[in-house]
Amino acid sequence: MRLVIKHYPYRYRDYSYLAAQAAEAARVQGKFWEYFDLMTHEKRLTRDDLIGYARQLKLDVPRFTKELDSETHRPRVEKDVQLARELDFYQTPTFVINGRTLVGERPIESFRQVIDTALAEAAKGGR
Repeated sequence: MRLVIKHYPYRYRDYSYLAAQAAEAARVQGKFWEYFDLMTHEKRLTRDDLIGYARQLKLDVPRFTKELDSETHRPRVEKDVQLARELDFYQTPTFVINGRTLVGERPIESFRQVIDTALAEAAKGGR
């Protein structure tokens, strides 16, 4: 099993594209999850806030800031947005587990059921 994260910034929310790019800038420095968790918990997404999170995580802040300001990671975010549109995803989060789509925040039990079913199918030689 593997987890793949795709960005789908909310187009009507200020700073969402910038926040997605910041998460990517953290990813290339090996701190995607730490950055994502901090950003999600704090919920402030201005440029200064995003740089502050990078500083808190002891990232290379000049590199991070340069990538953010030059929009180095915007093409990756745009590619993810295009994929979401092609798949007709309209809400975040959206999860796809072995072809089954779960939309919106769900309790962990929802995931367990889908994953257990997928594992049982795989054990029987299914998908």
